[in-house]
Amino acid sequence: MGNCCGGDKVGPAELHQIGYDVRAEVVKRRPTDTLFLTLFAVFLVIFLGFLGYCVVNGDLYRVVNGYDDCGYICGQNNKLNNDPYCKEKDKTSRKYHVLIKDPNYIHVQRQCVASCPSQYKELINRCIPTSKNVTSLENTLDDFVAQVADDFQVYWKEFCYLCLIALAISFLMLLLFRFVVGIIVWIVLVGVVLACIAGTAFLWILWKYPEKFIKQKPSYLFPDLDERNSTTFLVFAIASSVITVIVLLIIIVMRKRINLVIKLFEEAGKAIAAMPMLLFQPIVTFVALAGVACLWIYFTIWIQSAGRLQETSQNSHIYRYIKDSYMKGTFWYNIFAALWMTQFVIGCQHMLIAGAVAMWYFRKRKSVNFPVFVSFYNLTRYHLGSVALGSFLIALVQFARLVLKAVQRTFNNREGRIAKCILGCCQCCLYIFERFLKFFTRNAYIEVALYGYSFCAGGVQAFKQITSNILNVVAINSVGDFVLFLGKIAVVIATAFIGVRWMRVSSVHID
Repeated sequence: MGNCCGGDKVGPAELHQIGYDVRAEVVKRRPTDTLFLTLFAVFLVIFLGFLGYCVVNGDLYRVVNGYDDCGYICGQNNKLNNDPYCKEKDKTSRKYHVLIKDPNYIHVQRQCVASCPSQYKELINRCIPTSKNVTSLENTLDDFVAQVADDFQVYWKEFCYLCLIALAISFLMLLLFRFVVGIIVWIVLVGVVLACIAGTAFLWILWKYPEKFIKQKPSYLFPDLDERNSTTFLVFAIASSVITVIVLLIIIVMRKRINLVIKLFEEAGKAIAAMPMLLFQPIVTFVALAGVACLWIYFTIWIQSAGRLQETSQNSHIYRYIKDSYMKGTFWYNIFAALWMTQFVIGCQHMLIAGAVAMWYFRKRKSVNFPVFVSFYNLTRYHLGSVALGSFLIALVQFARLVLKAVQRTFNNREGRIAKCILGCCQCCLYIFERFLKFFTRNAYIEVALYGYSFCAGGVQAFKQITSNILNVVAINSVGDFVLFLGKIAVVIATAFIGVRWMRVSSVHID
């Protein structure tokens, strides 16, 4: 067992040095970080116990249908309350829930009604006040949802075809990235430089001859600028010039490393061609994340419905379902479980792809039999504990940010400017740390997948590799991510253009 604290590594002794042989193969793998996999399993078992406690003391229809001041659920025949003021337990004919604010009462009245009052509107078993703002918003949302639903009902085939077209264009982009990625990268870089130069030149001309542009353009284009505000144009022109020079210097200094990015894109294309199963992996991840989200929503409804029926005050005859400390704790437990599960799924994706690509690329023979399945076996057999540890660290930081955000909201209505500033700085630091942690764990997963390290040992090796090749890392992440972003934009634009042209040719108009 390779635990984090132990720092043990599985593989030949020469792998411990920084300049390790990337072609070396792990002789024997062992389960890594099994302690954290056990903790993950125990965490889920405890969560199910708390969730079961909420289910026993909850009812989904308390949230779905709502309940009145006696605790009776609207639209149901309820168990009789012992209060003599709550005799009418059968609410099957009164399925709508309404909140009424009466100045004579301290509490907001909760009632079950057969139909909504004249000043209210029906919405999912609820009666919503029809104030001007609420009505305007609801009408806007209703019109938008109705329009989308009608369009999809009539043109669902066209939408499906456009999705297939987008998928085909994405595959075409993959082919382009494999065979002409060098041309694409340099076109993007040259385009960025030309755009910077053109923008800088325009700002200098605007500063030199402002009257020729401002007088000829509508006032809304330059609302706060006139001939006397040439200093503003000068500041913009100088800033744009500095940015342009920096971009040029970066491209000149990192031109060799840009070639490395091109080679990596070419190798990535070869890897996908050799392992087409990798194309389906994001779909599996999406389905898994959707399942986690649905479970979180379902569990949240159960937790929100939990509570014990109690009278708000003596002889008030007003009842509410009050949560105890266990139910309140389960609410936060559920949030952390969702964060951990989400990062665990994403971590499995990183580990699976890293293992398959590393097995195909770094080993001596390229023709590895079923590298995706071998990587999946290594993940599930040996390295789920490492993924559990990495995902736990990220989820912990995300949870801390959520708690900090909740604390910040308590200061919104108070004169706590210093506290708000301190909490804002902490929030910013945690955000930066989270981004670093995600980057760190991805690279640690690569080391774990390739050599069978534990998470901490793989993280140490990954950190050494990153710090010894920092310029290459910057080039890959900046240029590579920007090129991929433009590729995604190109797919969206091409699909939209084809869709519009197709609608026009086939005389299909969407209002």
